[in-house]
Amino acid sequence: MEKIEVGIIGGAGYTAGELVRLLISHPKATINFVFSTSNAGNKISHIHQDLVGSLDLKFTDTVNPDVDVLFLCLGHGNSVKFLENNTFSDKTKIIDLGNDFRLEKDKVFDDKNFVYGLPELQKEVVKSANYIANPGCFATAIQLGLLPLAEKNLLNSDVHINAVTGATGAGTSLSATTHYTWRDNNFSYYKPFTHQHLGEINQSVKQLQNDFSSEILFMPNRGNFSRGIFATLYTDFEGTVEEAISMYKDFYKDAKFTFVSDATIHLKQVVNTNKCIIHLHKHNNKLLITSVIDNLLKGASGQAIQNMNLMFGLEETEGLQLKGTYF
Repeated sequence: MEKIEVGIIGGAGYTAGELVRLLISHPKATINFVFSTSNAGNKISHIHQDLVGSLDLKFTDTVNPDVDVLFLCLGHGNSVKFLENNTFSDKTKIIDLGNDFRLEKDKVFDDKNFVYGLPELQKEVVKSANYIANPGCFATAIQLGLLPLAEKNLLNSDVHINAVTGATGAGTSLSATTHYTWRDNNFSYYKPFTHQHLGEINQSVKQLQNDFSSEILFMPNRGNFSRGIFATLYTDFEGTVEEAISMYKDFYKDAKFTFVSDATIHLKQVVNTNKCIIHLHKHNNKLLITSVIDNLLKGASGQAIQNMNLMFGLEETEGLQLKGTYF
């Protein structure tokens, strides 16, 4: 087959930079354009400096409406505005990395039906989709920690979650809490119990366990590292830890990027990869679930390419065989 022609919108951000980094080595895809009104005419490697020597492509402020797939990296709330002002061909598949289309109430836009793109939840649906709402980063780590329990209707009490994300989770725009002098040697929470990813988390849990009526109590935290999400979740569980491990391994037996570890886990195992690694521990009647991902890859750009591969009938792992930055 001919290479997939790719367009990227919002090219100056972290997720777009990661898409470019992955796509220039993807054997079945080629970058047609990278759109950025604020950087039009500049070399992409001037902004994404890890790409010096890797490509000579420049940012553009015009789009090719006939690309095979379009990645929207515009930040939350901006994808709808862009699509209202720009028209693409009927053959162009769209993958939105923002939150505009993730919820059921928002999934239909201009006769386009956006499918929630968590492959471990609905891979077959993704394969036949033309429009994908890529999951959020916290949402990915947390859902992958909960879905095996939901499938067995075992989420029957409140779920308590404490999760830490790296500084790249806040995007490239500077704010009081993203400056080095604030982040370094520091730690804080934000949006306690109200994080925007709770909507999609609850939606996916109820897709598997429609009678779920307990609370998901989520405390998001800012860590003083660049990338990665370390999430711990606990809830009531009557079985043994061995039964839980068996259940999780069975749920993810066909998953290409989600793995259950018998040993305790840490962030460096997943940073720079599209993996999610899960570990389980039982204490009295509580099951502790630890889930780790790279927020920019499995939590964003890597998962977006995973979805692209599925949509175009490619091997799910194409272009995503990445080694973690363990040392």
